[in-house]
Amino acid sequence: MASDFEGFRPEALDFLVELGLNNDRAWFAPRKARYEALLKTPLERFCAALGEELTARGVPMRADERSPFRIYRDVRFSKDKSPYKTNLGASFPWAGEGGGVGGYLHLAPGESFTGGGMYHPSPARLAAWRNAVVNDRDGVHAALEHQAFMAAYGTVDAEPSLKRAPAGFDPADPDIELLKLKDVVFGHPLSDADVLEEDLPRRIVSDLAASLPVMRYLAALPGLEEGSPAWLR
Repeated sequence: MASDFEGFRPEALDFLVELGLNNDRAWFAPRKARYEALLKTPLERFCAALGEELTARGVPMRADERSPFRIYRDVRFSKDKSPYKTNLGASFPWAGEGGGVGGYLHLAPGESFTGGGMYHPSPARLAAWRNAVVNDRDGVHAALEHQAFMAAYGTVDAEPSLKRAPAGFDPADPDIELLKLKDVVFGHPLSDADVLEEDLPRRIVSDLAASLPVMRYLAALPGLEEGSPAWLR
């Protein structure tokens, strides 16, 4: 229930700092219960509270027990064998018409942020975005330049992007930077003080509500494959 979330304690951020300095199983194992009390359980309660706020505000994204990411890193194909992430993360998939987009929350000392968009789209979906930039220029700009979106996020992130115009597109196109994007994502930072606020769920819902003009546009793009995984899954 929303009333179960009482905010993250300052010690939660301290734990992540300590984990960054001691990222090994020998250090983590005897402190796992502390991790669960300071980070894992509060994040689960935050997601439950956020889900209730999303429903109450009519924001078509989902936050529930599936939202939090695990603390354990997948190191199978990484040179960095550190076993644990030094941040908390949670995803909030789109629950309206269309799909392939959603929100995200990243919590790390001094590096927290919230945002969302269309992350690592399939080639067909990315092609649909690029075609929309050229063939529905007014619609794309209406979404990106919506007052609420711009007030919360400014614009979409400029990276990652291609160094040159994608094949078949004019390098002199007035929206070449939009055409070069590999992801269509956006975000803004959260201070440590923001993260520790008890009303963090309400704050994040307001941010996600401000993203709806862009989210709806991206969610409606063609090219979404049947059975494709939900946002950040």
